[in-house]
Amino acid sequence: MNKKYTRGSFQLMKSINRSIILNMIRVDGPISRADIAKSTRLTPPTVSNIVKELLDTELVVETTQGESKGGRKPTLLAINADRFYILGIDVGRYKMNIVITNLFGEIQHTSDVFIKEHPDNEDIIEAMKNGIHHIFQCGDLPSEKFIGIGIGMHGIVDTEKGISLFAPSFHLHNIPIKEELEKEFNMIVKVENDARTMTLGEAWFGNGSDADNIVGVNVGHGIGAGIMINGKLFHGDNSLAGEIGHVTIDLSGPQCSCGNYGCLQALAAGPAIAAHAIKELKKGKQSIVRAIVEGRLEQVDGAAVYEGAKQGDEFCIQLLHQTGRYLGIGLTNLIHTLNPKLIIIGGGISKAERFLMNGIEETIQSRGLTEHAKETSIVQSKLGEQASAVGACVLILEEFFSK
Repeated sequence: MNKKYTRGSFQLMKSINRSIILNMIRVDGPISRADIAKSTRLTPPTVSNIVKELLDTELVVETTQGESKGGRKPTLLAINADRFYILGIDVGRYKMNIVITNLFGEIQHTSDVFIKEHPDNEDIIEAMKNGIHHIFQCGDLPSEKFIGIGIGMHGIVDTEKGISLFAPSFHLHNIPIKEELEKEFNMIVKVENDARTMTLGEAWFGNGSDADNIVGVNVGHGIGAGIMINGKLFHGDNSLAGEIGHVTIDLSGPQCSCGNYGCLQALAAGPAIAAHAIKELKKGKQSIVRAIVEGRLEQVDGAAVYEGAKQGDEFCIQLLHQTGRYLGIGLTNLIHTLNPKLIIIGGGISKAERFLMNGIEETIQSRGLTEHAKETSIVQSKLGEQASAVGACVLILEEFFSK
């Protein structure tokens, strides 16, 4: 047999075994060498050799001793979570949320970079570069300990090339994020849709960690969904999967930014809530929102409506309840199409969960096709405002802990 082929096959198998062991330590650690060998069916010498390499790189550390099953107590192995760090960026409408996590997704630092009005492609790239440089220059963590940069970008993304094909909030096309950032920082960069990074973050470190079939719905300035099937993100044929914000809910509804009428986004996203509130206030509707914005109706937004609801304003409460009903229709469509075990709601509007949830649940109960459909779990994001940015870090962790 060709020696080169044999050597290549051996290296591939060794790499696969290393990934298997590394992931087992990540998921099940602290764990003993003997338990790794038993679970993986690898020989004890193979496990010991690979573990030695992982210890030499300080990626794995020996921790407390486990219980003895006869003989001396085994030394347990765990991931050295602070050996490396990842930088994640969630690109929103008005700002970029930047986080640093360790290998366990634990947040070490957060900061915001504000985006200028009406940016062009270069403005978006420069804002990212400046934010990252600022962290490297002013932070306590040396740049050589970073293994990659993940980006959660709203709109349509080419994940292979790392290009933002269409960012609707900015009306921009073909932003070469991966190419520009890899050239600037000389480390791996991965780019994904923000709803998908939110879903990925929840799957690894949030409320989706116990389910393989989940949908994360990001409700903010727009509405998008991340679909995970059998533990893998689903993109569709042209990366359009999950554009639930542009599913038609009302044929006679208001015009959406996409040009169509009655889209879910045009009825239930932040700007839609604000537009409805402003319209009613101009008609003379009495609401505490008027005082919250000090009479400047152009400043009414979803946050002002939420604040009014918290203060018991009936108009705001009913508006958010109706928003929940619209969202419930969109979620019912998802349930009937994908039948997920779990739907996670995140994004800025999800803060108003207690005012939205009754409308959501009422709609699913009245429209769900079967009892199982009606019982689909709907939960709020555990990671909250950081979900998409933490999920952007998971893009790198997936590569690092690749199976």
